[in-house]
Amino acid sequence: MTPVESMFQLTGASFSHDNEPVLHDITLAIGEGEKVALVGPSGAGKSTLLSLLWRQHPDAIALCPQDSGLVDLLSTYQNIYMGGLSRFSTFYNLINLIRPWAARREEVADLARTLGIEDKLQNSPDQLSGGQRQRVALGRALYRQQSVFMGDEPVSSLDPEQGEQLLKHVLDQHMTAVVAIHSPELALRYFDRIIALKNGRVYGDWQATEVDLSVLETVYQDA
Repeated sequence: MTPVESMFQLTGASFSHDNEPVLHDITLAIGEGEKVALVGPSGAGKSTLLSLLWRQHPDAIALCPQDSGLVDLLSTYQNIYMGGLSRFSTFYNLINLIRPWAARREEVADLARTLGIEDKLQNSPDQLSGGQRQRVALGRALYRQQSVFMGDEPVSSLDPEQGEQLLKHVLDQHMTAVVAIHSPELALRYFDRIIALKNGRVYGDWQATEVDLSVLETVYQDA
């Protein structure tokens, strides 16, 4: 179903990497206010599709990539603060990366508390577990304070209960979201639209109320 006003749109889009086809003839549109889950087996093209959509409005999106994209030379505080660089001047950012003012320090600390990493703000990401690194990446995305969130398996390294809680929190903080997610159950529970990819093509595009788990499970069969 095509939204009345499309925020993201692809028409017959195909993409190859190193001469290997990744996406084939992708046509879709995503409107402002939609919460869209991308599901499908590994290698289906979810990450590539997210990248193509992100390129349409990079400055308006809070992005949480699968590899986290953290800078190990910096502290957790600094990595989270970097999500807000575009909101302040260069001089102001330099001050707050080196000796943060109280207001910015408290903002990041409050965010870290919500994410359960308040005791890791002085640690560098290479000192953290995979789940903690993922929380830092989520914190950086949240600190961008954008209306659109894009995530590539943003809670895959967390235990199921914590991952579900943080996914819900992230979705609550953003008007629009497009998230590649490994769990069909979470896709049905927290998103209003589900786009399934298989072998680089759109296998299905449903409103969450129009599909059930048994249908989504067919996406992963014989992949």
